[in-house]
Amino acid sequence: MKEIVDLPELNAALAKLNTPTSLLVRSGDMLYSCGIPPLDLQRQQILEGSLQEQTTAILEVMKAALEGAGSSLDKVVKTTIYVTDTAYFAPVNEIYVKYFSQRFPVRSFVAVAPWPLPFNVEIDCIAEA
Repeated sequence: MKEIVDLPELNAALAKLNTPTSLLVRSGDMLYSCGIPPLDLQRQQILEGSLQEQTTAILEVMKAALEGAGSSLDKVVKTTIYVTDTAYFAPVNEIYVKYFSQRFPVRSFVAVAPWPLPFNVEIDCIAEA
């Protein structure tokens, strides 16, 4: 059975983007995130910083969402990273390894066309609850 995870502050920031998605859904013993953009939670808007700042913001939101659901980054089994340019592989990895430093989850790294919003990276995950 699908359950939308109640994360008021995080969901409020995501809702301001006017996209029809939930941040985190629980189904059975697994958690599924949407593609998380770089959210500045204090200002509740997209963070328009460097690629490293955007990646950090995303992984901080992911961490907070998972912890709010009783999980953690250590329980992530898969991530998908979407970037608007393949040249972003190294800068994203520079930050990614700070959050996933041991026993890396499986992942896909995908180059996509730019979004209609001002950011260059988005990451989703699947984690054990």
